[in-house]
Amino acid sequence: MKRVLVLCTGNSCRSQMAEELWENLGAGEWQAESAGSNPSGYVHPLAIEAMRELDIDLSENTSKHLDQFTDQQFDLVVTVCDNAKESCPVFSGATQTLHWPFDDPADATGSDEEKMKTFRRVRDEIKTKIQNYLHA
Repeated sequence: MKRVLVLCTGNSCRSQMAEELWENLGAGEWQAESAGSNPSGYVHPLAIEAMRELDIDLSENTSKHLDQFTDQQFDLVVTVCDNAKESCPVFSGATQTLHWPFDDPADATGSDEEKMKTFRRVRDEIKTKIQNYLHA
């Protein structure tokens, strides 16, 4: 089984969604983990809601610090924000490292419904990027 680590700053939105999407789309061939360089301590409620729309449950997920993964082997490490790319240590155990920057949906403004539009857009962008990678 291949392993992927998805890194972000807070590990509350993008990397959490990517972790579960990768698990889902990887069809049992991938084990996904996510972590942050400065974990928020929670998973964003709107990320949980956006993923629930795809029948994926993030409600039991927790934000984790990337330090707990530094000595582990990964086939792929993906950074999903510029901040994480700049602040992440080099994962010597990673076969491949990619940088896929996505907008931070936590920065969305407006009503909850307007914010949800941003969460859905970013979720769908992440899903498409993962699908393209897996089927390349």
